[in-house]
Amino acid sequence: QVQLVESGGGLVQAGGSLRLSCAASGLTFSNYAMGWFRQAPGKEREFVAAIPRSVGKIYYADSVKGRFTISRDNAKNTVYLSMNSLKVEDTAVYYCAARYLVVTTTGLEYNYWGQGTQVTVSS
Repeated sequence: QVQLVESGGGLVQAGGSLRLSCAASGLTFSNYAMGWFRQAPGKEREFVAAIPRSVGKIYYADSVKGRFTISRDNAKNTVYLSMNSLKVEDTAVYYCAARYLVVTTTGLEYNYWGQGTQVTVSS
């Protein structure tokens, strides 16, 4: 079965950095576009970043542009989210997701989801 397992979350001070990882198994990773989403307490899930299967346009939410970088290593079946200059408002559970073939920023179009990793940014 398909599994997406996030790691790398934690507690960090504002201005700090974290790198999230999402390890995929049970699927042909190179056939899937990957995305990161987040959900803060009391808020709806929101798009953060998405990367196509190999080459192509990478998408970011305006709120993270210039601070977050999504990348992937198809040889390791892993997608990453490097987060710099973290703000208190970045506090959320971060989820990775896989979508067959075509990259999208729409969460409903993703086929598989991880269980999430908590990121807490303190002031």
